Amino acid sequence: MLHFERWKIVAIVLACLAGLIGSLPNFFDKETVAHWPSWMPVKQIGLGLDLRGGAHLLYSMDTADLKKRWLETLQGDARKQLRDAKIGFTGLGISSNGVLVKLGKPEETDAAYRDLKKLVQPIGSAILRSGGYDISVEKGAEPGTIVIQPTEQGILDRISNAASAAIEVVRRRVDPTGTVESSIVRQGSDRILVQVPGVSDTATLKKRIGDTAKLSFHQVHPSVRAEEAKQTRVPIGYKLVDSGEREEGRRDVSYLIAEVPVVEGTDLVDAQQGFDQRNNEPIINFRFNQAGARKFGKFTETHVGEPFAIVLDNGRDPATGKEDIYVISAPNIREPILGGSGQISGSFTVESANNLSIQLRSGALPTKLTIVEERTVGPSLGADSISAGKKAALIGTALVTTFMLFAYGLFGIFAVLAVIINILMIMAVMTVMGSTLTLPGIAGLVLTVGMAVDANVLIYERIREELRTGRTPISAIDAGFSRALGTILDSNLTTLIAGLVMFWLGSGPVRGFAVTLSVGILTTVFTAFTVTRLLVALWLQRYRGQKVPAPL
Repeated sequence: MLHFERWKIVAIVLACLAGLIGSLPNFFDKETVAHWPSWMPVKQIGLGLDLRGGAHLLYSMDTADLKKRWLETLQGDARKQLRDAKIGFTGLGISSNGVLVKLGKPEETDAAYRDLKKLVQPIGSAILRSGGYDISVEKGAEPGTIVIQPTEQGILDRISNAASAAIEVVRRRVDPTGTVESSIVRQGSDRILVQVPGVSDTATLKKRIGDTAKLSFHQVHPSVRAEEAKQTRVPIGYKLVDSGEREEGRRDVSYLIAEVPVVEGTDLVDAQQGFDQRNNEPIINFRFNQAGARKFGKFTETHVGEPFAIVLDNGRDPATGKEDIYVISAPNIREPILGGSGQISGSFTVESANNLSIQLRSGALPTKLTIVEERTVGPSLGADSISAGKKAALIGTALVTTFMLFAYGLFGIFAVLAVIINILMIMAVMTVMGSTLTLPGIAGLVLTVGMAVDANVLIYERIREELRTGRTPISAIDAGFSRALGTILDSNLTTLIAGLVMFWLGSGPVRGFAVTLSVGILTTVFTAFTVTRLLVALWLQRYRGQKVPAPL
């Protein structure tokens, strides 16, 4: 156990140096690190909301609206199913809890029931059917009626899927570049917690999260002008929509556009802010998927010379309750656009074009989100937390160092050196992983110091026991390391399992603590058993051919 081959010594030393170099940027400010040579690491551990300050928003999903839109979808699916089966019905409406179907011929109830049962979908495992079904189809109390209702499991599954989709949409809107250490997690069944470090303007953040921003492309009526439609009547299949250009609080231009869009925003795969090469004005470059490119190309190919409208739907204004929908621009089609990409120009600023492009490429929220809690953590509070964390870490390390030196002398110094290397390796691993350090994470770091020393205490006490039995110092040290290894692995393995469970089931601060604790356990086993053993082996080489004094 005390013999190290040369390559093992080199590997251990290189691992320790890697920990030192990887953690080094965290001890300097960003301005200093930015001037380091290119071969030096510059990545630092990101600070969480409680250390850096920022915005804390808790959103609640509108589950009633989610259920309502699901019932509307079921109503449309039931209508299509009955029409395909050529079964007549006199009524198909939404009741308080489901969709009520009234058939024209009561004798067709069984046939309609069989066809509508095809709408039922399993939840969970498609093989085991362990999750039940999303809807139930039952014959009504009156002859010729069928009731379609969402099941409780179906509603919960719908809410869960909507929450997952909303989290991804919010994540793309809050952190479109993937460089912000934001925390966006689900709380309970219908709430989403958003924490963004370094953000002080919550108004901009809330607007970016809450805006719907659905983009669609519509045909403009080729012959009837909007002014004529206002004075006479709007043709069937068309609607009047104002432009986005405002003058004295009103929109001064209107367009008569088709109600059904040529291409919808769901076919949009990318939208990026850019600049027009002709006049350097901010624009938005967009790109469709294959289906959208095919539809857009076919339309522009058959409508050359005609205008088409680019429409932005921001949903309903929360203040007035009215739909906020307007035409961004209505350019003429000069030539067929077959590549599936194009650009949107208008009265954009760089900021508005960037925000709109983020909203467009992030997609629409599956349901409305309402803020139920809003909090801003100031950077001064974060600085106080960092200062308190540093003090706790320094005091804890100083007390542990004093105890180890008093109890074990020279071997205590070996243990303290291993603990220092352990802390550096934890910081290096977290830096490489891109983990965010939180206040509970600092607590996990301090706890790791105690656990690392605990492993050395187990080894040293085992060595003392072997010395009491009359063994020689070398034999006692070898037996102490070999026999304590099993105990160290067992104790740290159980703690690692607990840390992984906390990371899996927890969120926010709990995860921050779990990450630091789990990484610390892995580095502790390495430093306490390998680094300390190497230091002891190097110390023993001083007494080669001589009597080794009792170490403890």
